Amino acid sequence: MGVVAWLKSLFVLQLLIGFVFVVSGLIINFTQLCTCVLWPFNKQLYRKINTRLSYSLWSQLVMLLEWWSGTDCTLYTDQATVDKFGKEHVIIILNHNYEIDFLCGWTICERYGVLGSSKVLAKHELLKVPLVGWTWYFLEIVFCKRKWEEDRETVFSGLNRLRDYPEYMWFLLYCEGTRFTEKKHQISMQVAESKGLPKLKYHLLPRTKGFTTTLQCLKGTVKAVYDVTLNFKDKQNPTLLGIVSGKKYKADLSVRRFPVEEIPDDEKECANWLHKLYQEKDALQEHYEKEGSYPGPTIIPKRRIWTLLNFLFWATLLLSPLINFAWDVFVSGSPLLIIGFMIFLIVASVAVRRLIGVTEVNKTGSSYGNVEAKKDN
Repeated sequence: MGVVAWLKSLFVLQLLIGFVFVVSGLIINFTQLCTCVLWPFNKQLYRKINTRLSYSLWSQLVMLLEWWSGTDCTLYTDQATVDKFGKEHVIIILNHNYEIDFLCGWTICERYGVLGSSKVLAKHELLKVPLVGWTWYFLEIVFCKRKWEEDRETVFSGLNRLRDYPEYMWFLLYCEGTRFTEKKHQISMQVAESKGLPKLKYHLLPRTKGFTTTLQCLKGTVKAVYDVTLNFKDKQNPTLLGIVSGKKYKADLSVRRFPVEEIPDDEKECANWLHKLYQEKDALQEHYEKEGSYPGPTIIPKRRIWTLLNFLFWATLLLSPLINFAWDVFVSGSPLLIIGFMIFLIVASVAVRRLIGVTEVNKTGSSYGNVEAKKDN
């Protein structure tokens, strides 16, 4: 292990990075709360400010991927498609197989200038997650409970509100509804068989309602659907903990652009179009499994320095007083102060670990595959 790799593995450095993210996030969330007074008078100004505030938080995670771990992201697509990146409103369909699939999506968003304005159809439980859910709330993210009877009004109103969004947005959909596991896949394919649908090998059966509704509500605003299929070299199974520890991964993303004019307006036909798309995604994953790459030309977008500069700004602002305070505590020799500071460090490390746990496959809290949940749905 080299010196740099050893330093990245040190828990104290990881804790300091977590401290910067959490405290800066609380500052950003408070600032977002203050901007709410703008909404009744100038909605578009409120949105532009919150887009930049959210960028300042999300880009710290992108910095970990790009600069701390040095993870490579290669696009398999044509130049004509790349030329449209960041210049149109789009819906992104991404497979949900990995703990850091969202982070790979965010790094592409950042490199093409749409990280702050990126959107997602998120599960309602995430609204309660500190920093993540709170930032999304101010960004007008659409939250759903994945029960259409309860979600209908919320989803329609939330999506319609985004029709006049002033910044180009990439609206992410995980059409599978939950992250892929073998157990979920077995249940999903049983459903596919019962409905007479072709079975998938690398994906869960897509839930079409979210896609058809999003497309219907944002028709006239979004210009295209980007189908993105993600995989990692050498069958790597990346984790956010691995990224924080400085482990490098190699991500490959196949990107296909479909103009909205080519997608049927009829809800049933649109659903069939999505099922066909997932059969094609499955074929792409099969190709990757055999060849170790996707078909087509490759493009490696350059990482931008803004994510690093943003993190260094927050680190300079927040770590200097923390280090000075820690020094004063230990110099004082007061057992009470030292014990109190140690308790603070323990609480901080637990909080950071809990935030990381939100991304972990075995802690996502999904009810997919639960017998009672299946009855409800």
